[in-house]
Amino acid sequence: MSPTRMMSVPAILPRLLIRGGHLIDPVNSVDEKTDLWIADGSLVARTEPGKMLDGFEPDEIIDATGALVCPGLIDLSARLREPGFEYKATLESEMRAAIAGGVTRLVCPPDTDPPLDEPGLVEMLKHRARNLAQTHVHPLGALTIGLKGEQLTEMAELSEAGCIGFSQGPLPVVNTQVLMRAMQYAHTFDYAVWLYPMDPWVGRTGVAHSGIVSGRMGLPGVPVANETIALQTIFELMRVTGARVHLCRLSSAAGIDLVRRAKQEGLRITADVAVHHLHLIDIDIADFDPNFRVQPPFRSQRDREAIRSGLADGTIDVVCSDHAPIDDDAKQLPFGEAEPGVTALELLLPLSLKWARESGLTMAQAIQRLTSNPATVLGRDAGQLGIGAQADICIFQPDRVWTVNAKNLFSQGCNTPYFGLDIEGQVSTVLVDGRCVFDRSKGGFAAGYKPRA
Repeated sequence: MSPTRMMSVPAILPRLLIRGGHLIDPVNSVDEKTDLWIADGSLVARTEPGKMLDGFEPDEIIDATGALVCPGLIDLSARLREPGFEYKATLESEMRAAIAGGVTRLVCPPDTDPPLDEPGLVEMLKHRARNLAQTHVHPLGALTIGLKGEQLTEMAELSEAGCIGFSQGPLPVVNTQVLMRAMQYAHTFDYAVWLYPMDPWVGRTGVAHSGIVSGRMGLPGVPVANETIALQTIFELMRVTGARVHLCRLSSAAGIDLVRRAKQEGLRITADVAVHHLHLIDIDIADFDPNFRVQPPFRSQRDREAIRSGLADGTIDVVCSDHAPIDDDAKQLPFGEAEPGVTALELLLPLSLKWARESGLTMAQAIQRLTSNPATVLGRDAGQLGIGAQADICIFQPDRVWTVNAKNLFSQGCNTPYFGLDIEGQVSTVLVDGRCVFDRSKGGFAAGYKPRA
């Protein structure tokens, strides 16, 4: 991680002017150069470039000339590794990585150690996050005690402690009766259930997509049926229970087709895809590089094209980082033994922009999948910059090229298949609650404030 210094900040929220930037705000249909005026942590006005606002004297002017300005990014899956896995990363390092990637709001899965199955653990995590004063953190509560898939957690208490939904992480609920009861209970209180569509039996020992590549490499495969069987089960349980479900990390053309039909049926489904699945396929693992070991695995070129199309047409609602920093001891192993996962918080924006460019989408369409769409999944009034909105803002240079390496990444984990490569698009400045918390040109992060819940 590159060294940084702390920027001193005043105790009172400053009055800010973001000048000269091109604002992209899909919710409010804004795609133009405009100046933003911020007071008390909220956006108070938008004006034509260079026009003064009567009675407003900014404490600080942020020059965004030549940059794009958008709502802060919202990441639906970022493992912060606390509690229990501090040897892989710390809450501080990963929240800084989030801010450096323009992510002002993130969801952390419950598969910590111990899992987030008790209100006290959730409250401790949120308290730690507030004290570190970086991005807004939204924990997912464990669906079952200890993530063992046997007994349901006290969802109401976990919700009161701050959980925005309930999940098993990548661990399955083997007992379908338990899953049905969990979905029935969640439906009663309209809690969202976040599920990975992975069958607990089919392909459970696999480490790569079942196909020609895994066969030639001698690696046990994970067939597409691992995803489609699980999806069919989830959809049937949704019909029985009426539960609201968010599907995590779709990976196959067949799975996306099932989701498309389920949405047409009217089931209350949202879905996401990991950003690396927009670009990489099974042939990319041919060098046995463990940085390409992910769960679900990279699939065929046909599957990748279906993922890209599904995200473009709205079948998939959100692209997320699926950030998982991993220590060298667990990653620098033979491919089949290495722990799956990549570090991606700081690559979420540039890789999403790359997908949009290659798919012929507008910048606004790309930003929508990173801001307002995930805000809808969360049920939060975020991901937009209308007048009065909370001033969580990302300013970035879409054409700036930078190299992915340990010097340029703030995450404690450097386990990424893009390591050593040049990538286009870099965050320059980030505001949370109307305060500048990151300014790359000044080489540091701000400290001394506590984000609102």
